[in-house]
This record gives sequence, structure tokens and C-alpha cells, in this order.
Amino acid sequence: MVKKIFFIILLSFNFCVINAQPKEGTKAPNIVLKNPEGNEVALASLSGKVVLIDFWASWCGPCRTANKQFRKLYEKYKNAGFEIYSISCDYTMAPWLKAIKADKITWLQVYDEKSIVADKWLISYLPATFLLNKEGVIVARDLHGKMLEDAIKVLL
Repeated sequence: MVKKIFFIILLSFNFCVINAQPKEGTKAPNIVLKNPEGNEVALASLSGKVVLIDFWASWCGPCRTANKQFRKLYEKYKNAGFEIYSISCDYTMAPWLKAIKADKITWLQVYDEKSIVADKWLISYLPATFLLNKEGVIVARDLHGKMLEDAIKVLL
């Protein structure tokens, strides 16, 4: 009986380590998901840029509000080397595509079908954001407003 309990604890520990959320100070794992046109877009393709990874969904009110701020930041800093890699956690594509149009989103959008990436990253709430420096290292998480803009300016 003790061996069975030990084995279960060991398996649980391994699951947590393998599926740990990326931490500040570590390189972000590469993500490859499809954009609205069905083309794969790799996070690694944004190397050399300051990147905001944004996990969101069309049904999430705070996400839709954040899109307004992201739109302003993107317009202001995109030519300086800032990019947003928004990952939709919507259950189906139709509401996601409708929200992109309604929110006038012009930055990179990809679809996490079945929330596989969100599950690997242990995303438990939306919106969830990770700010990466030009080397792809996570430097901050869930910054908003002036704190987010100040961090972007410093990294650029």
C-alpha cells in the first residue's frame, strides 16, 4: 500500500513539473498555432522583438477591454519592434473571428484549438499575459495600463 501511495505522489509531482507555468527569467517555450487564414505562426518567428503573449477569449469581458489598450499600444510601438501574439481560447472559431473584427484587432492572432497551449501553460484565468524581451525571455506577467507601457518602453 505504501508503495502505491508513493507511486501516486511521484506521478503527481512529475505532472506538476512537466506542466509548470513558464516563469519570469526563463525563455518562453515556442508556440506554433494557426492564424485566422489557417497559416501556422510560430512565436519564435518574432525573435528580436518585444512580445506580449496574450491569452484571451471573445466571451471574456476583461479580455475585450484589454484589447482596447492593446490596440493603442500596438499602434504606438509596432514600428519600434513591439508585437502582440494573441492566443484565442475560444471554444469555436466563429466568435473569435467576429471579436477580431469588432475590436479592430490588427496584431497577430492565433487559435488554440482545444486550449492545448493554455493547458500546457496552466492558464487558469483570462486574460493572462506574458511580456517577453527581444531574446524571448519572460520578463513580466499580467502587467496592465501604465506599468505595461512603461515596461515596453524600457525593453524597446
